[in-house]
Amino acid sequence: MIKKSILIWLPIIPLAILNGGLRDMFLTPWLGESYSRPISGFILCLLIFVVSLIFIPRIGKGEEKTYWKIGVLWIVLTIIVEMILGLIMGISFREMLKAYDITTGNLWLIVVLFMGITPWLVAKIRRII
Repeated sequence: MIKKSILIWLPIIPLAILNGGLRDMFLTPWLGESYSRPISGFILCLLIFVVSLIFIPRIGKGEEKTYWKIGVLWIVLTIIVEMILGLIMGISFREMLKAYDITTGNLWLIVVLFMGITPWLVAKIRRII
């Protein structure tokens, strides 16, 4: 189940990158930073939910704790990838941590937490658990 869950998580990375690119190219010039970040966070949550809704049932039936473990794994993998990509792009660790400050309008922390509950939520909705 864990291997399958990683395969479900993998397409979320390019979706998140695409979402950020579209935010920077279209939303921010049109709406400004203070509106584009929350909207982009909401869109990414929606994308994560849709991907999960489609693919989580393919993992199969499991216990509730299995889907919580998958969520925690997705959080850890996301943070690791984010930090690695940030460091490769020359972004300081301090700057990357600013993305977790929701008072700036950046909903990244909420997106990451939502990602963590999505496997369990979808499993409940789809009556897998």
